[in-house]
Amino acid sequence: MKINNKFRYRYFVLLPLLMAQAGLAQNQQKELISQLKVPENLKVPTGQTLVQKVSGKGTQIYQCKAKADNPNEFEWTLKAPQADLFDDKGQKIGKHYAGPTWEANDGSKVVGQVKSRANSPNQSAIPWLLLEAKSNEGNGIFSKVKYIQRVNTIGGKAPTTRCDKTHTNSQLSVNYSSNYYFYEAMP
Repeated sequence: MKINNKFRYRYFVLLPLLMAQAGLAQNQQKELISQLKVPENLKVPTGQTLVQKVSGKGTQIYQCKAKADNPNEFEWTLKAPQADLFDDKGQKIGKHYAGPTWEANDGSKVVGQVKSRANSPNQSAIPWLLLEAKSNEGNGIFSKVKYIQRVNTIGGKAPTTRCDKTHTNSQLSVNYSSNYYFYEAMP
């Protein structure tokens, strides 16, 4: 196939401009995400940069147990999340499960621990969280994550009924969705 010189010239002149524009759009998207409106106690420390935004869709699994401070009263306690993780194009990129652990399809993992929480603006949704990495594995997208924000939650709250002595150790799954923002220390 023969490419005429006029087309070749346009291609080589426009290609760097298109690449620069794509980079600018990506930086603008990251800047918008980094300006996410969250309560002060859920903001990541300075020196962190957003590296991944995913949506999680799945369930929060609860178990009926006696209260620690009163064995005659019972409550639904979180056993584990179980969700699939999707990028902004809707492609499944990993999973979220007990730990809490986020595992990417590339094999990298981050296990977090809750640092801070805030009630969701949606009263029927689980709280928003700021988590700090407890451990990382692998060489992929989650291998260097230091902080995770769970925001924009929908659903997932524990039921308030049907947990008593006769239901001890019963399990119940409640649908939820959330956005997760992953941050690394800036180089």
